[in-house]
Amino acid sequence: MDYIKIRFGDDIDRLESKFERTIENMFRSAGPMFILSERAWKPPMDIYETPEEIIILAEIAGVSKEHLEVEINRKAVKIHGKRLEIPRIENSTYRLAEIQYGQFERILFLPAPIDTDNVTASYLNGFLHIRLAKIPLEVTHKILISDG
Repeated sequence: MDYIKIRFGDDIDRLESKFERTIENMFRSAGPMFILSERAWKPPMDIYETPEEIIILAEIAGVSKEHLEVEINRKAVKIHGKRLEIPRIENSTYRLAEIQYGQFERILFLPAPIDTDNVTASYLNGFLHIRLAKIPLEVTHKILISDG
């Protein structure tokens, strides 16, 4: 038995982009020259946390450090960059072309506020590893009350 997906609400934009991706994937399987447009890709990422910190692991093999940027604030992390396309071999027929190239950008909203002065990032073997220290919730500040 086949299942039918029913969507409630105003999701026309999402449906349209899903339709475009389906068509593009169909043509991409026929050959890499049939790609409809260059589009941003989304590298896979993991976010996990300990009581003291939030850790982000991004799989971005083939992106050089010079083409990679990380921006942070207390509530979110923005990771963006570009993977340059490897020159194609002349006089060859591609049977499969799945590796995505071009710009990417991910904005990750964090589950807890972080200390933006206590962040480290490293890049090794195609993985970007970001460690963000959480702001302790128990921290209190004493406020002086002035006269009048």
